[in-house]
Amino acid sequence: MRLTKPRIAPLADGELDADQKELLAPMAQRGRVINIFRTLAREPKAMKGFMGWGNYILSRRNGLPAREREIVILRIGFLCRSGYEWTQHVPIGKQAGLTDEEVARIKVGADAPGWSAADGALIRATDELHHDQFITEPTWQALSEHFSDKQKMDLVFTAGQYTQVSMMLNSFGVQLDEGQTLDPDLKAF
Repeated sequence: MRLTKPRIAPLADGELDADQKELLAPMAQRGRVINIFRTLAREPKAMKGFMGWGNYILSRRNGLPAREREIVILRIGFLCRSGYEWTQHVPIGKQAGLTDEEVARIKVGADAPGWSAADGALIRATDELHHDQFITEPTWQALSEHFSDKQKMDLVFTAGQYTQVSMMLNSFGVQLDEGQTLDPDLKAF
């Protein structure tokens, strides 16, 4: 985590106006409303647009299988040093089929032993997008051996979405939700 307290505080239930309550109601009905959404609700119109795109990325409309999508999300979260993003998505990644060993290897990158050629290409592409906002030709060709054009597009969309999410979380100082523990590799630096 880059900050130990929020720069933009999440809204408490008593602070919500009618638009904010309406926006958060579906989440509240499914359980608790987590800090990212309580923070973003300060700007309901922006949050509504953000949620539309985010829902595409996390839906079955995204051509990447859930496990592969979570590899991309976790790698971006780790590269962006976003403790909140990492903490939220490790359990989602495990539900999607990632093992504890794979989650640990995501931190190391594409050259960690044990990745399949497809997984290695995904991680390498994610690293390239993070560092240069471009997938090199050799990596694109490696991806093409395993993924369709739609899946490659969705890889770029997913990396871009979660780079933006990480930027917001880091800059706004969104803190972990109650009961969560920060990965020691993402403590303040």
